[in-house]
Amino acid sequence: MQKKEQYNTNKLHKRLRRLVGTAIADFNMIETDDRVMVCLSGGKDSYALLDILRNLQIHAPLEFELVAVNLDQKQPGFPEQVLPEYLAKIGMPFRIVEQDTYSVVKRVIAEGKTTCSLCSRLRRGVLYRVASELGATKIALGHHRDDILETLFLNMFYGGKLKAMPPKLVSDDGRHIVIRPLAYCKEKDLAAYAEIADFPIIPCNLCGSQKNLQRQAIKEMMQQWDKKFPGRLETMFRSIQNIQLSHLADTTRYDFFNLKAQGQPVIDGDIAFDEEAFEPTVEEMLTSAAEEHDNSLVSG
Repeated sequence: MQKKEQYNTNKLHKRLRRLVGTAIADFNMIETDDRVMVCLSGGKDSYALLDILRNLQIHAPLEFELVAVNLDQKQPGFPEQVLPEYLAKIGMPFRIVEQDTYSVVKRVIAEGKTTCSLCSRLRRGVLYRVASELGATKIALGHHRDDILETLFLNMFYGGKLKAMPPKLVSDDGRHIVIRPLAYCKEKDLAAYAEIADFPIIPCNLCGSQKNLQRQAIKEMMQQWDKKFPGRLETMFRSIQNIQLSHLADTTRYDFFNLKAQGQPVIDGDIAFDEEAFEPTVEEMLTSAAEEHDNSLVSG
């Protein structure tokens, strides 16, 4: 049994490292001599991100620095010794930034209301400042594939936008590059990784804020889909990598106004009289079979 568990653990580690490495390569997230500021919240995802990046740093063909940064927002009950002790133990350069954004949020947001939106904006501003002070060329966040899909549906259902979280972007102040190396990783794999590694998790419920009910509803919907229709989330994620502007309806992104027939075949021309067929390709079937095999190994 121990050999089987070790085998499953190794498969999980290799899969996550491969997915992170692929995302980094696909989006050119990390380059030679980069100084990457890894934002460490104390949750499972940011711990996994730091751990995987440290492993890749050893084996990657390019040289880059890592520095972990945590923002102590002075939430009541926050175990401020946990992260410094952990980072010192593993020999990781780090900086703990103390700033009382908790009091600001509590003063501005009415009792019982969700504080996450304002809290994240304040946190973002502090982290951008710290990135400049540290000379960081990249800011790494721990958002994963499920976070990206949840954001896509939140924007569709509640915001009327076709928008998700990009794996790489320029910060809103125009001064930093933000990367999400876990973009291809599933949340359940990261949870399993964190449990195996026994990271000292700090719960995100110290502030007493209510959960974002809209995001929670989306998360539950996706979990039901994943259980009832295996592979659906993978297909949905591929869709945001395969966008056809000519088949949407945004006049600011595609020039419908001046669209004219040219008398020649068009690669993505309309097939309005044909019924769409969604048979999986051989590659998709092989990928799905491989993922199911990996999942069965992890679940035992």
